[in-house]
Amino acid sequence: MKPAKVVNINERAFENLKYIRETMERAGSFTAVPGWGGILMGVSALLTAFISGQLPSNDLWFATWLGEAALAFGIGAWAMLQKAKAVKSPILYGPGRKFAVGLCPAMIAGAVLTGVLYQNDLFGLMPGIWLLLYGVAVVTGGAFSVRVVPIMGVCFMVLGAVALFSPLQLANWFMAIGFGGLHVAFGIVIARRYGG
Repeated sequence: MKPAKVVNINERAFENLKYIRETMERAGSFTAVPGWGGILMGVSALLTAFISGQLPSNDLWFATWLGEAALAFGIGAWAMLQKAKAVKSPILYGPGRKFAVGLCPAMIAGAVLTGVLYQNDLFGLMPGIWLLLYGVAVVTGGAFSVRVVPIMGVCFMVLGAVALFSPLQLANWFMAIGFGGLHVAFGIVIARRYGG
């Protein structure tokens, strides 16, 4: 007969508190942020950065990135719906609704500012504004998600702030690093730590 294993009560209490804290965090967090969807969004942005760098006019560059934004939105929405089904996380109420409500204001502001910038031929400001406001959207929406999502948003904000003070010739590099590289890197983290 084996002797019974003695467990320190402090260790057991610590483990129980850790389990309770993690369970409560998940219950109040929107966990359907798609890691694989982020990776796909990043890959499409990297391809777009390469293509748009070859284009002869600012108008074509702008149209290419608008197309990328629509594609990324579609990928993200589809991947989020798939992950929400898999983890049984509601999208239209609770943390999912809070995530969406936090995400939308900065995205709407970005769309309005994009129109103003295009109308005034201020293409050089677009990458910085897009990255900065996308970062704000991710931080505010991410407040209702897993911890890594707001960190990703802050990275977008910092990159956007730097891009605002950089020349237009670097626009595609900033777009590739942000919408490409950050999505891929954080997508991998989310996929590994939070299940796809």
